[in-house]
Amino acid sequence: MKRWGIVLTALGLAVTAGGVAPTVAAAAPSAATQSTAFACEAGWGSLDKALATHSEEPLTNVRTGRHDCYDRMVFDVPGMTTADPAGHRVGYVDRITHVSETPIPVGGGAILAVRIATPVFLPGTTTPAYPVSALAAPLPGVNLTGYETFRDARYAGYYHGETTIGLGVRARLPFRVLTLPDRVVVDVAHTW
Repeated sequence: MKRWGIVLTALGLAVTAGGVAPTVAAAAPSAATQSTAFACEAGWGSLDKALATHSEEPLTNVRTGRHDCYDRMVFDVPGMTTADPAGHRVGYVDRITHVSETPIPVGGGAILAVRIATPVFLPGTTTPAYPVSALAAPLPGVNLTGYETFRDARYAGYYHGETTIGLGVRARLPFRVLTLPDRVVVDVAHTW
């Protein structure tokens, strides 16, 4: 009881001295509250994205990663630079076809056609990184189990300087394309 008396007396003096009503400061959010308050960036949009260049450096690998706000697909193009980037065309399509117009089934609620303007041959050879036998099969080395947005990835072939991948996603979600040294990156958001 003695403590409350001291506190009330101090508040009374503060109000009298300053002529201002006392305010109660809100407690800072805890670490647990701060982590759940994390907001994902919005505004990427779902319209086609393209860069009209071509790289002679070959596409050697495709890999994926999961992040808090998006799923990521990385196209490794060793030797490519930001000054001499690989071109790309990425956009939603109703279906993916091989050059022969044969449809390639891609699972998911929507399909992103990812076209990277690079050869698909292993460096210094004429051996394709993705052989014809990989056509329409799940993309070799890519396991999408547990991804929030990605559902399927299929190799759709190499034709006229472009390697095409059909990326099945949960829905027609916003995406972005980044051209970085040695790689082209496609991020697809988890939400709108």
